[in-house]
Amino acid sequence: MDRAIYLKAVQNQLDKNIFYHSLALEACMGGLFEYLKPNEDKNNWLVAGLLHDIDYSEPYKNEHPNKTAEVLAKYNLTVSDEILNIIKAHAPKSSGVEPKSLAQWSIFCADSLTGLIVATALVYPSKKLADVKVSSILKRFLKEPRFAAGTRRDEVAMCAASDGLNIPLEKFIEICLVSMQGVANEIGL
Repeated sequence: MDRAIYLKAVQNQLDKNIFYHSLALEACMGGLFEYLKPNEDKNNWLVAGLLHDIDYSEPYKNEHPNKTAEVLAKYNLTVSDEILNIIKAHAPKSSGVEPKSLAQWSIFCADSLTGLIVATALVYPSKKLADVKVSSILKRFLKEPRFAAGTRRDEVAMCAASDGLNIPLEKFIEICLVSMQGVANEIGL
């Protein structure tokens, strides 16, 4: 799969902030794949992260994430059912697909965390991800529930569940932060 083709579709379909969020989640999915080292296709994880919100725009938004294939068809693109199921697992209340695989748990737990990481960077004087520390994110996550209030902290915290990823929260935050720092220029941070 050619990333550039999917990237162009996502960029054309989404507003800038959701596009940047998609790049951030793609990076997190790559970092989590490298940490977990599953015997799977890494590209599926990356593509799912990049495309997960492609239908988070009108007229599809109310049916997100169930319209991914339909939006991709507009661009003459398709993905495997495996990728579609990873994408659907990031929003189980809407899709009915509960996370089961490592990829599904990764996208479910990391999706909302990207916003908290970005919000933390934006309160730094430099507004750069390079300056953000795991301890700052963790403090805001645990002790400042009003900070980045849209963060679904309960979902992020499920990263530590033994029947899911079994990654301690602090380590999970570190993996996602480092991954996002690797694409900071692409996401304007």
